[in-house]
Amino acid sequence: MPLSTHVLDISRGAPAAGVGVRLCRIDGGDSKEIASARTDGDGRVASPFGGDLSAGTYELIFAAGAYFAQSETRSFYDQIPIRFQIDDLGARYHVPLLLSPWGYSTYRGS
Repeated sequence: MPLSTHVLDISRGAPAAGVGVRLCRIDGGDSKEIASARTDGDGRVASPFGGDLSAGTYELIFAAGAYFAQSETRSFYDQIPIRFQIDDLGARYHVPLLLSPWGYSTYRGS
């Protein structure tokens, strides 16, 4: 089951390169990191991020504060967690993040 993500810095209108991203599996109350990466020059972490994932609950954690600190930009958010479910192992999962220093949004992409 492929997982990918990308980050767009909507305050600059450009891909967000160098954003730290951690992928964790959530099991009950426990969280276990299974992969980490930085976005490339196009703001992407390519598939298959985390390898062969099974059904369950996962969380992507984006290091937004560190990203904005690189350009000496104040940011309200330090870490942005996005928790989601994988249930169809035949499907592709793409989780984008649209980011600014004062807000963000996400959706299930294709």
